[in-house]
Amino acid sequence: MTRKWKVLIADDESIIREGIRSSIPWEELQLEVVGEAEDGEEALELAIEKQAQILLVDLSMPIMNGLTLISHLREQLPKCKIVIITGHDEFNYAYEAIKLEVDDYILKPVNPEMLGEVLARVVQKLEETTVNEELLQMASKQIDKNFTLLRERFCLEWIKGELGEAEIKEQLSFLRMPGEEPDYVGVIRWPEQSKGKAFFSEKDRQLLLFAIENIMEEHLAPFTSVHFRDKVGLIVVLIWGKPQDELFRRIEADVAGYLKIEIVASYQHGSSGTVPSLYTEARANVNRETRLSPFVRRTKEIIADRYEDRSLSLEGIAGELNVSSVYLSRIFKQEMGASFISMLTTARMKEAIRLLNETELAIHEIAEKTGYESQHYFSTAFKKTTGLPPNQYRKRSEHA
Repeated sequence: MTRKWKVLIADDESIIREGIRSSIPWEELQLEVVGEAEDGEEALELAIEKQAQILLVDLSMPIMNGLTLISHLREQLPKCKIVIITGHDEFNYAYEAIKLEVDDYILKPVNPEMLGEVLARVVQKLEETTVNEELLQMASKQIDKNFTLLRERFCLEWIKGELGEAEIKEQLSFLRMPGEEPDYVGVIRWPEQSKGKAFFSEKDRQLLLFAIENIMEEHLAPFTSVHFRDKVGLIVVLIWGKPQDELFRRIEADVAGYLKIEIVASYQHGSSGTVPSLYTEARANVNRETRLSPFVRRTKEIIADRYEDRSLSLEGIAGELNVSSVYLSRIFKQEMGASFISMLTTARMKEAIRLLNETELAIHEIAEKTGYESQHYFSTAFKKTTGLPPNQYRKRSEHA
């Protein structure tokens, strides 16, 4: 169906309006006259009411002159095409209208053939603009439809280190992601996928992976995050913001509680590298963790959950797991490459550093919250780990 473009004729002389209306083959030009106005104010009201697409306007009109009318129309109907009608003696006046980006002009007395040519050019402009807008709208709809896919493709290229800095910035803006590198890059693995025997159908596996992602999304709702699957099906998440380690532990706990499956996850802080290097490190950690024996993995979880318990010990954990402390000590060091006490101290020091940087708690309170019996014992351990006593570390951080 051929579309028709709406035309409004604005001139204070009725004979000119009638002459224009009767001398132009409107149908042939795909045009329809939707109204006439004899002053600028009436023309503005009619143009808005009828949503005119072409305005033929005389510059010398009462109440509101042509220039003022054009100025208002540019604000309220910016896509309306404007053709001014002017006399020879008003040409300087017409020049001011040209500054307002009118589309064409014609001199009085109006020559119907010339006006027809002008209108044909305006219609062509409208057709071209409309086609371009429709193509852009179609492209925009396609982009919106495939937005998740486009983000995923970009992120896959990003974690593989295939993009330059300028391209990363451009894509982040286009894909409506934060303009800076994420604060965390995480990798989540469901170990059952890597075992030789298939415990679940492919459909069930996909449903469980979606459920894991949903639980993760709920916990990460206060932060900006993007998650996707890498080439081997691991869940990768980019996080902007600073969630506490406790939040990451809650994700794992909820997956275990609601889905009755265990996941292995590693979250690498952005300060220690680029997105590709953080992803590589997180994936390596997850793969290494997946190969840990159940006793070692459970010991690590207990350290992460209960490091603030001053009575926490290898012997106590061994008792909980019904194994000997000698056996647990040996396999822990063998698989982790560090002793139990070393891992416990690392967990406590990491939390102590966070509390020193982010809170105003007194040193003795931090000692208590990180599982130390006394401030003296805590300070000794802290200095041995960082090279500075807690007070000096805090002062240095404040002035950094």
